[in-house]
Amino acid sequence: METLKLNAYAKINLGLDVIGRLPNGYHEVKMIMQSVGICDELTFEKQPSGITVTTDSGELPTDENNLIYRAAKLLLDTCAVKEGVRIHLTKRIPIAAGMAGGSTDAAATLKAVNQLFRFGKTKEELMELGVKIGADVPYCILGGTALAEGIGERLTPLPPMPNCHLLVAKPDINVSTKYVYTTLDAAPILFHPDIDGMTAAILAGDLTGITAKLGNVLETVTVPAHPIISKIKEKFLELGSDGVLMSGSGPTVFGIFSDKTAAEKAYASMKQSSLAGQVFLTTPV
Repeated sequence: METLKLNAYAKINLGLDVIGRLPNGYHEVKMIMQSVGICDELTFEKQPSGITVTTDSGELPTDENNLIYRAAKLLLDTCAVKEGVRIHLTKRIPIAAGMAGGSTDAAATLKAVNQLFRFGKTKEELMELGVKIGADVPYCILGGTALAEGIGERLTPLPPMPNCHLLVAKPDINVSTKYVYTTLDAAPILFHPDIDGMTAAILAGDLTGITAKLGNVLETVTVPAHPIISKIKEKFLELGSDGVLMSGSGPTVFGIFSDKTAAEKAYASMKQSSLAGQVFLTTPV
């Protein structure tokens, strides 16, 4: 029986700004998204009917509350197919971490089911379907480096980020995205990251310019609520990071290193510290 394996890559936000609220209640954002080498692995296999999702993670649902299940059902229903699919997820991306773990799994599912059943959908068509599942799904289908606008679905591909090393750490806390955005709405936004400046630095291939423009408006909510994030950021800078930032609504922190040896030493130090339960050394994808 035909099977298919696909990697689903995590993302970080090099810049994240909230412009305002749309009439439908969604937040209008302006973000720079970047794929990184931390990935989940998904295996797909046709079955006579129905959708079966299994995973090595005890933290995730395997029914219609899982974005993988919803993505498979959406595409099979759209193409009016009676057959089904069995999907197994090997989970490596931290959960509830601001790294689009669920969205990237859904994106990989749309791509894999399209390929497995030979539906012939274009990447653009899959992205249009993906936004029905979540605002980050179209970006996760696109991947790489991109400017995201609207609710995150209006995407402009950018040149690849310059070569560097990324130290990623998630403390042993979970952050409610709903809480972060609700709290953000309760007061005027006084800080706006320079997304245009970040875009210009990426277009110029200027890593120093990128690290100078790192900014995430959601830090104004999440960091005060969880001081451990500040401690990790400070530790990264002590260890020689060129720039640090919280990804998404948090609590994951990443540091950019131009020097590989410094990055490796910082990784070893963070693994020994009690600041984060999950630590990764990776690169942009």
